[in-house]
Amino acid sequence: MDDSETSARTGLLGAFEKLVTAWALVGGLVLIAVVAVNVFEVLTAMTRPLTGYRFNGAVELTAMGSAVVVFCYLPYCQLTDANVTADIFTSRASPRAIAIFKLVASVVAILFSLLLLWRMSEGMADQRDFGYTTTVRNVPIWYAFVPILFSLALLAVTSIVTLIEQGRAAITGDDTT
Repeated sequence: MDDSETSARTGLLGAFEKLVTAWALVGGLVLIAVVAVNVFEVLTAMTRPLTGYRFNGAVELTAMGSAVVVFCYLPYCQLTDANVTADIFTSRASPRAIAIFKLVASVVAILFSLLLLWRMSEGMADQRDFGYTTTVRNVPIWYAFVPILFSLALLAVTSIVTLIEQGRAAITGDDTT
């Protein structure tokens, strides 16, 4: 969102929007770290004949980092209505109908995020309890679950916010959200 697009959210919702945006930026930083790991791995592979140094575990770090990145972006996409949609089906729909579709999508997002939050918290507990680590670098796998669970919690709250906003839009027939 640039300066020309100011959000209508103020107060607590405005602060929450800033939190979600900051969390997406954290995801961007993790993405930069993933790219840096891969660039470093390529450079060490190219210089291996000269230095003998080999960087191991780039694939593991890339997999864990990429998962974290994707989940960091989910709340932002929900809040800014940046999820993938099939506009061809709604191109002739009224603003009220579109708001109703988005309302249903928010309900699905709430249910989906809560289901994933529940199951992935169980998965994290299993990973931690059994001491699972990555094969090469021995990084505990449950570490990646912590930001993912936070992202899912943010997604659940964000979906509730969009549900309320779309509910208002469905009632008034205005699709400005």
